[in-house]
Amino acid sequence: MPMFDYRCRNCGHEFEELVISWTVPDADITCPDCKQNDSEKQISAPMVSTGGSTSSLSSSGCSPSSGFS
Repeated sequence: MPMFDYRCRNCGHEFEELVISWTVPDADITCPDCKQNDSEKQISAPMVSTGGSTSSLSSSGCSPSSGFS
């Protein structure tokens, strides 16, 4: 089940929503702040899992210092 990022057109709140069906129109997603059904899907990068442990990634930080120049 995919998670999507949405932005409410009414109040501007940005939130994530678990969408169970591809047949749900974006405008039918309810904003958790203002409770209006006027949301638009945002473009976001997908999360990719390699199946490995994330502990080595989280301890290395954001610096590409290992072998890059």
